[in-house]
Amino acid sequence: MQFSDFNLPAHLLTAVKEQGYTTPTAIQEKTIPLILQGKDIIGHSETGSGKTAAFGLPLLAKLTGKALNALIITPTRELCVQVTDALKGFAKHQRTHIVAVYGGVGIGPQISAVRTADVVVATPGRLLDLMDRGLKLNNVHYLVLDEADRMLDMGFIDDVEKIFRQTPAHRQTLLFSATLSPRLRSLVHKYMKTPVSVEAKTQVDTSLLTETAYEVSSQDKFSLLAHFLKQETTGIALVFCATRRTCDKVTKNLRAQTINAIAIHGGMPQNKRMQTITTLHKRGLGVMVATDVASRGLHINNISHVYNYDLPQTPDDYVHRIGRTARAGATGDAITFVTPPDVREFRNILRTVGRSVASKNLPVFEKISMVAGPSHERSQHGSFRGRNQAGQQNRQGSRPFWKRQHR
Repeated sequence: MQFSDFNLPAHLLTAVKEQGYTTPTAIQEKTIPLILQGKDIIGHSETGSGKTAAFGLPLLAKLTGKALNALIITPTRELCVQVTDALKGFAKHQRTHIVAVYGGVGIGPQISAVRTADVVVATPGRLLDLMDRGLKLNNVHYLVLDEADRMLDMGFIDDVEKIFRQTPAHRQTLLFSATLSPRLRSLVHKYMKTPVSVEAKTQVDTSLLTETAYEVSSQDKFSLLAHFLKQETTGIALVFCATRRTCDKVTKNLRAQTINAIAIHGGMPQNKRMQTITTLHKRGLGVMVATDVASRGLHINNISHVYNYDLPQTPDDYVHRIGRTARAGATGDAITFVTPPDVREFRNILRTVGRSVASKNLPVFEKISMVAGPSHERSQHGSFRGRNQAGQQNRQGSRPFWKRQHR
């Protein structure tokens, strides 16, 4: 199937072609015809599946020209900006005013911009701020909830319900989420009309993805990370940390090792976060140290390696993290550091997501003392199964360490 097979206006097909898209992804192929027919949709798709075009192209085709005709709600500022940029690219040959609305920047220009907007892409909190200042949603015919499960995780679901209640009952509603929790199912039953469920696999090719785990002590995690990063010469490495403070500390120490690293997390000013992403895109190589804010929504090309410096909080986050690599026919590596106290948690993650991950013995690596920074480690204890004091590896059996018995 080609995009030309969809009943889309010629100007949208031209914009799609100019951006290099030829063959629709699975979520686009299944979703676009249903949205054009006016169906409510529940889209189950992973990051990188192409869902922005899946909902964006038919919405742009259906706009009536009335003020604020379409509203798209996203969980993060970065995703808000990325969705807006993507829609503007698709709408380059039509007169459509698309506005991004998010916190962390002045609200004044946004108040002016939404008055004439055809499409608003917003984070929940800032949208409610604008509604308190008089923004009306009574002309919204198309409402999209993007990364709905992430919004639930971030505590935005009550805000989302407030927004839903201010939109017309006859609207078309599109919900996209990797998972559908009981709370989200309740939202579906209350605010959607006989929705059609659409599922699409992620674009990650598991045959091209290599997953590896290393058991390492907490004090040697950074040394092991630096060792691996010094071996990489192409592509972008994405390092996931549990907290903002860990991101900053790891980034500072990588730079001290002359490794080109940049951090991104929710504690950074919005303009700096966007500048970080732009810089990484332009370079096409380097190291991004991030919290899970970067595991969903952010579109970053050329990621060759994903490092789980800290374990994710949920099994779903593990899937989203490793899904950042092995895309578009390229190979990718996902490497997880597991401290002895984390072995059971990692075992549970793998059991939940149904994945098998190879364990490897630690390589010989230089031990590096980290410069002073914020404390970030979880409580750590237990023995270290890596190098001994002489720099030799302790031999382990072939059975993965998370499947062996630990005292």
